[in-house]
This record gives sequence, structure tokens and C-alpha cells, in this order.
Amino acid sequence: MRGLFLTFEGGDGSGKSTQAALLEEHLVGIGREVVRTREPGGTDLGVELREIVLHRRGEMEPRAEALIYAADRAHHIATLVRPALERGAIVLQDRYLDSSVAYQGAGRVLDATEIRDLSLWATGGLLPDVTVLLDLDETVGRERLDGARTRYDRLEAEASDFHARVRSAYLELAAAEPERFLVLDGSRPVDELAAAIRDRVSDLLD
Repeated sequence: MRGLFLTFEGGDGSGKSTQAALLEEHLVGIGREVVRTREPGGTDLGVELREIVLHRRGEMEPRAEALIYAADRAHHIATLVRPALERGAIVLQDRYLDSSVAYQGAGRVLDATEIRDLSLWATGGLLPDVTVLLDLDETVGRERLDGARTRYDRLEAEASDFHARVRSAYLELAAAEPERFLVLDGSRPVDELAAAIRDRVSDLLD
């Protein structure tokens, strides 16, 4: 029986990791196998690619950046995510193809359709069963990061207009696929967000 593929999206500081951890705890508590992962960096190869794409010093051509993300995604889905789904596990993933459309498409001002098509080709067309989008004003996200980080990666360090474009792109993606996206106000209390996410996942499990 095929498992479930859930992804968490949103701007930097939106709370994706917190909500993924809470959902993992809930699902393990009811006896489900959970595989929690992230992009980039969900495999050994992905860790190396993550270091290049997020922490390499100097300029990187936007198309090169998009291709590195796609390479990580192709390997990650083929070697970790698909095998987990095939054995019936629930995969909780921090970022997927919507991140590339938002960050490289809107943020880097590349063609969003080309970026999406590249990711679909890389993954054999795999789409999540549900994508949780934690929507948060980019200035609030920055304030959260400022309180938690001493080092920013290449994308986190971009100017506010970059992150505003990313947020707008996410909302456009969600509006185009309302059946896949669960859009939540990232400023709501953590427990309220967790409950809303659990409700959506429970519907799928039922």
C-alpha cells in the first residue's frame, strides 16, 4: 500500500521544522512509520549539494542554482522518498518543488514553469498528497531568524524584496492548486497550527 507524501513550505522562519516535528511525534504515537527528511540535504549526496548551494562563497548563476536543487531532488526522491512510500510509510518533507518555483522562479526571476517542469522531470512527476504552506510576513520571518541564527545561508541573506516575491509566489501556487495545499497563517499559536495539520492528515488516513 502506498504511503503518504506530505511537504512543508513557507518562507524562512515560518515554522516548518517545528510543525513537521510535532506531526512526526503524533503519527509515531499512533503507530505509523514516519520518514522525516528535507531538501536539500536529505541524503549523503544531498548534504554535499546543500553545502554548495547554500553556503558556497561568491556568486552563483541562478540557472546553476536551480540545476543543483534539481539534482539533489532527483537523487533524494529516487533513493529515499519513493522507497519509503512504496513500503507504506508517511514521508514528512521540509521543502520540495514548490520551494524551487518560489525561490528560483520568483526570487531569482527565472521562468516559473520551466523551474516546475525541471523538478517534475527530475522526480518522475511525483507530487505531494498535501502541501502545508505556513504563510508569514517576510519581516516577521526575518525577526524570528534574527533571534535564532548567528549565520545565514545564501537565500536567507537576500534582501526583503526577494523574500516578498517568494511569499507572493507561494500564495499564487496555493491558489492554483487548492486541493493540494493547506494554507495556514504562520503567526498563529504553534498548537493551533499543529491541530489544523493533524486534522488534514487524519482525513487522509481515514
